[in-house]
Amino acid sequence: MIKGHPQLTRNGELKHLLTVEGLPRQVVTHILDTAAQFVTPAEGGDGELGKVPLLRGKSVFNLFFENSTRTRTTFEIAAQRLSADVQNLNINASSTSKGESLLDTINNLSAMHADMFVVRHAESGAPYLIAQHCPPHVHVINAGDGRHAHPTQGLLDMYTIRHFKKDFTNLTVAIVGDILHSRVARSDIHALTTLGVPEVRAIGPRTLLPTGLEHLGVRVFHDMDEGLKGVDVVIMLRLQNERMSGALLPSAGEYFKYYGLTPARLARAKPDAIVMHPGPMNRGVEIDSAVADGPQSVILNQVTFGIAVRMAVMSIVAGHNH
Repeated sequence: MIKGHPQLTRNGELKHLLTVEGLPRQVVTHILDTAAQFVTPAEGGDGELGKVPLLRGKSVFNLFFENSTRTRTTFEIAAQRLSADVQNLNINASSTSKGESLLDTINNLSAMHADMFVVRHAESGAPYLIAQHCPPHVHVINAGDGRHAHPTQGLLDMYTIRHFKKDFTNLTVAIVGDILHSRVARSDIHALTTLGVPEVRAIGPRTLLPTGLEHLGVRVFHDMDEGLKGVDVVIMLRLQNERMSGALLPSAGEYFKYYGLTPARLARAKPDAIVMHPGPMNRGVEIDSAVADGPQSVILNQVTFGIAVRMAVMSIVAGHNH
């Protein structure tokens, strides 16, 4: 494998998907193009492929050390549509609570002839550790690690933007809210800049924006009305309620007053701006229901496209075995 690129083979092909950061533009575009073949007309695409036998005979293990029903379900549906055998393991309830180490768990599952691990873990870097220690024929997909990355969410967000806006090179995209704790925001920022988006904005209170965003080429705004002026895409982030009680924020109501996306605020963006949210949404905290259910919202499209994007990633990483 290329040094410093634990996810690419020597030929520059995708072996694991661990992060969007550092992925070449052509690899990202290849994933989006492949996903387009899996979005059926009923789902708003032109793809011909419904259920396909690309992963027939392969075993995909969903290893969720941290709960996420929706991400796990979309990976499961994606694997089933590729004709794979899917095993869901809710591991926080079993082996790790008995004191078994992460790598022991992986070794045991590898011995059960796993071909692919989809890993969600509260510790940043856990999928990298697994990728370094699993047998050479096994592929690892990061379904979210700590505060670090959520690459398939970043990719499905890019697919959604491309579907509605066609071209990345003339867009202004605003990411709003709790960027400090958000692995989705990190993956989105890397993906947007890789795909040539000229202006990425981060909007939020100082306490929820990490330092150094400017080094990633991001324009920082603390005023929502100012930050939304003339944008094409608004990506709202979940305010993680469990952090509400801390010193970071006064209250949910106060947050909504300054950073909630209301119809009046959205009117500052372009008239054809789209509104996205990785979910689950806190209605009345970061987004008004009138916007979430309104004509500019593409939040349900994101979920639908997420299945096709995850199918694309799984079929591409597994392609080394064909």
